[in-house]
Amino acid sequence: MNIVKLILFIPAIAFFTCQPHKVKVKIACVGDSITEGYGISEEDSKSYPAILDSLLGEKYTVQNAGRSAATLQKEGNFPYWHRKEFSNVFKYQPDIIVIKLGTNDTKPVNWNPSRFEEDYQALIDTFQTIPTHPKIYLCQPVPVFETNWEITDSVLVNGILPVISEIATKNNLTLINLYQKIKNQGVNFPDGIHPNAAGAKEIAEVVAEVIKKENPN
Repeated sequence: MNIVKLILFIPAIAFFTCQPHKVKVKIACVGDSITEGYGISEEDSKSYPAILDSLLGEKYTVQNAGRSAATLQKEGNFPYWHRKEFSNVFKYQPDIIVIKLGTNDTKPVNWNPSRFEEDYQALIDTFQTIPTHPKIYLCQPVPVFETNWEITDSVLVNGILPVISEIATKNNLTLINLYQKIKNQGVNFPDGIHPNAAGAKEIAEVVAEVIKKENPN
């Protein structure tokens, strides 16, 4: 390489090596089978977290931390606390956490109002210990369109939703009211509990709208 080419080449190297590395905003979607994508044939690409990732664009990356049958309550019949997805959230070090739990807590074997409130607060407190200090969003679960697996809409409406609303206010956290936003989407919940791909898209669009509004950059 002659001296002229070398002089031109060195600034070019400096330009490319000095460009700032674009770090994506990391989002962890915590939840149960509705988050995981149960019943959706192409779960990896059509679950609500996967669609959320697409809707938010290249500035974001989304982790699906949903686990089928999971309860928020520590003494539920399948506590999220003991699942690998819970540990994965800490390994992921997210900037944003979207919590959508509570549907399985409506089962008679699980439901305990005071315990649900206590454990929900504990989950928030625990996630806030993550070094990234993630921004946490609380989702009021989607409707139970048909009682199945002993999951009931009455407990959801009269027990789960008010507690989550109260906790959001107490902690000054954004509440995403999926119940109201999705209440006319029964056709997209074939078994009354789990969304199909179209239903998952509806959920993702609601969550994406809130995140974009609060994180415009």
